[in-house]
Amino acid sequence: MNRKYRKTIIAGNWKMNMLPSQVKPFADELKAVSPRAKWCETVICAPFVDLPAAIKAFKELRISVGAENLNENEKGAYTGEVAANMLVDLGVKYVIIGHSERRQYYGETDFSVNKKVHAALEAGLQPIVCVGESLEEREMGITLERINLQVKAALSGVSAEKMRRVVIAYEPIWAIGTGRTATAEQAGEVCGAIRGVIRDLYGARIARAVTIQYGGSMNDKNAAELLAQPDIDGGLIGGASLVPAKFAAIIAAANQE
Repeated sequence: MNRKYRKTIIAGNWKMNMLPSQVKPFADELKAVSPRAKWCETVICAPFVDLPAAIKAFKELRISVGAENLNENEKGAYTGEVAANMLVDLGVKYVIIGHSERRQYYGETDFSVNKKVHAALEAGLQPIVCVGESLEEREMGITLERINLQVKAALSGVSAEKMRRVVIAYEPIWAIGTGRTATAEQAGEVCGAIRGVIRDLYGARIARAVTIQYGGSMNDKNAAELLAQPDIDGGLIGGASLVPAKFAAIIAAANQE
C-alpha cells in the first residue's frame, strides 16, 4: 500500500449469498468486532435484492455499498437487468464490473466490460474493474500479456478525468474460490504491471493515484502480507467477507502502520 498517493479500499463481494433479512444482523456483528477504519475505505458489494437493506444498515458504520453488476444500457426492454442510474438512485457508490464469474458463466467479454465501465462512470458510479488470467495462461507464461489486454480494453475511451474514479482488481482466476492464493510477490508483480499499463495510457501522476486491489482468495490469514506489497492497495474479498470476524481482520490488516 502507498497511502501517500492513493486510497486503500477493502471491498467485500457477497456474490449470490445473504438474504435481505440477514443484512442487519451481519452489520451489527461487524460493528461489534470491526476496528475503526483509520486508513482505508470499506465497501460491501451485495446482490441487488440486498442493496436497500445494506445502504440502511451500513450507513452508521460508514461503509459504502456497491453492486455486483449492471447493464450497460440506461433503460429499455432488458428483462431482469439493472441500470447504473437505478443503482445511483438507491444510493449505491461502487459497482463490480467484469468479475471472472460473469465472464465465465454469462459470456461477458472485454468489449462488454468496456461498455459497462462507461455506463458506470457516466452515471457517477465508481467501477471496480476485474482482470485476471487463467491457470493455463499463467503456465504458458502469458499472464502479463493477458492482463495488459484486459486493462487496455476495459479502459478504452475512458478520459483521464474519469480514470481517477476507476478501481482495478487483479483476481487470478485460478485463485478464486479455490483456496489457492498467489504469493505476495506474484500478486505484487502483476499489480505493478497493471500500474505500468495505466502509466503508459494516462501518465505517472494518474497511475500512482489509482487504487489496485488483489482479489484472489485474500483472507484474514494472508491479508497483511499481501497488503504490504507497494502496488496492492486493498482487496476484493469473497468468502471471507461473509464472516464478520474474518472481514474485520482484513480491515485491521489494511489499517496497519
